[in-house]
Amino acid sequence: MTGSKPDPRDVSGLLLDIDGVLTVSWRALPGAPEALARVSSSGIPFLLLTNTTELTRADVVERLRNAGFRVRREDVMTAPTLTAAYLRSSHPGARCLVLSAVDLTEDLEGIELVEDEADVVVIGGATEPFGAEVANRAFRMLLDGAALVLMHRSPSWMTDQGMTLDAGVMLAAGLEQATERKAVVCGKPSPECFRASLSLLDLPPERAAMVGDDLRNDVLAAQSVGLTGVLVRTGKFREADLESSPRVPDFVIDSVAVLPELLRPM
Repeated sequence: MTGSKPDPRDVSGLLLDIDGVLTVSWRALPGAPEALARVSSSGIPFLLLTNTTELTRADVVERLRNAGFRVRREDVMTAPTLTAAYLRSSHPGARCLVLSAVDLTEDLEGIELVEDEADVVVIGGATEPFGAEVANRAFRMLLDGAALVLMHRSPSWMTDQGMTLDAGVMLAAGLEQATERKAVVCGKPSPECFRASLSLLDLPPERAAMVGDDLRNDVLAAQSVGLTGVLVRTGKFREADLESSPRVPDFVIDSVAVLPELLRPM
């Protein structure tokens, strides 16, 4: 789309979003399992990078396998696992209040979880809004000096019922405004999210591509740190968003089903 468009044949590794790219409501999109199998058989390493926080990493792997994808636990990186890594390195020994729709304890290994007097308030995603009591408890801890950490900043995702707002991201935005502080973001679109994921593939940004349905939080965010950006016309994709964007993806494809042809033209 631009004169400086990278050569997709130079891509040696992939980061792929899950929701809207491989699945919608954990049902495989047409051709997605076959495309991922072709990528795997071609020897291109990949990592499935998802902001999902309403499932544990093990649950994500199980849902994908049930949908027909041949994936391993090490093929999946979630916002909670990235958050745990951040907390261990930046807030060692901290007492953490974690607000999430589900119990993510197994993905927060080594993190001390508390209900009161937290050093860090951590907010995960949620379909349903958090209650006023919970929100105010977190607010007061932040006023008392706790740090604010957000598992991701994707405000919505696509389900089989349509687009859905993320109540956790909405709560975090309200807390940021009320406290005049910015949250540290661990999942997409944080640059550190992409860098940490690339380190697992042992690849520099210029040798990897990010495939997503979210123009801003998946594709353009990845391009900002040097990855090739591939936008799919599935999931939350909206033509109007693409047309109005001052920045453009490196590539736009109809679906992940045609990704193998993009990477290795026949």
